[in-house]
Amino acid sequence: MSERIPTYVLGGTGYVAGELLRLIAGHPDLELKALLSDSQPGEAVGAFFPHLRTSWPDLKFSSLEALGNALAAEGRSLAANPAPGGRGERACALFSAAPHGVSAALIDGLLTRAADAGARVRAVDISADFRYSTAAAYEKVYKHPHGAPARISDFTCAVPEQLRDLRTPHVAHPGCFATAVLLASVPLLALKMIEPRLFVAGITGSTGSGRKPTEGTHHPQRHSDLYAYNALAHRHAPEVTACALAASGVEADFAFVPHSGPFARGIHMTVQATLTKSIDSGAAIAALQDYYKDSFFVRVDAGSPRIKNVVCSNFAHLSAAANGRSIAVTCAVDNLNKGAAGGAVQWMNRMLGLEETAGLTAPAPGWT
Repeated sequence: MSERIPTYVLGGTGYVAGELLRLIAGHPDLELKALLSDSQPGEAVGAFFPHLRTSWPDLKFSSLEALGNALAAEGRSLAANPAPGGRGERACALFSAAPHGVSAALIDGLLTRAADAGARVRAVDISADFRYSTAAAYEKVYKHPHGAPARISDFTCAVPEQLRDLRTPHVAHPGCFATAVLLASVPLLALKMIEPRLFVAGITGSTGSGRKPTEGTHHPQRHSDLYAYNALAHRHAPEVTACALAASGVEADFAFVPHSGPFARGIHMTVQATLTKSIDSGAAIAALQDYYKDSFFVRVDAGSPRIKNVVCSNFAHLSAAANGRSIAVTCAVDNLNKGAAGGAVQWMNRMLGLEETAGLTAPAPGWT
């Protein structure tokens, strides 16, 4: 596109917001205009994200009012000036990394304001607020009223590789655990390779718990340790069930046991199930490779997925082993990137008619 796309981020000082800023800094088509922090308006972004000072040495957090004014004005300008030659939709990009229970109302207010101004905006929510198809389903998991129930039908929740025909104006990105589980399990369900009862064990890094230190994320507690938590009761399990049904057409039961790992970034997931007919490991890997043959960011091979090979990247590595009627699929992703900010940028690229891989092709560092 001839002009870069005005981009706005909600979420202030959190890890996912910081990862979004890092990706936007290297994106050829997105131009950051404002970052919301109602608690820190006017404060330097570099004070909270020192690693980004060279990208935005003068950037300061915006108030909600200032961000809303800029979003409406930019969106109205874009709507009045269609892109030449059909090169994508001219609209502002809005990302929300705001907390669960806060994001929905923020997004709803900004989208309403933009619509009233005749502005075009496409939104990706990385919180849990628009991951469920009804307010009741959301409230059952999160135990508080939904912030914008009338807006739910404007969002679709899916992993980008598992939905080609997006029919809503906005997207809810699945959680980081959910992303890894869905990448490993949906092909097996869609291809009717397994019985719909899956046993899932996932290990996540400490950044998955957010920036505020807790007993479970404080480094002296987590260092050189590994432990399960919320076994068979994690809040992502209902989300995975709903997304897997939408993506595969199969209603499955996921028995999920999450674990806290002694590292900062990354998720390693193992999904086990019973095959509908006996196959060997080669056939299992071939089936996954065929399912993801057009998915640039998903690599499937016989090697064991390793977190160090995907951390800080938007890539996912999968493998599989089959023995008689048993299958185990392993998956490694970065929780902040593929599981959050990177997947969100991937969705935004598609919604705005950009190359889906734009700004996301950097490989993992390898020796983090």
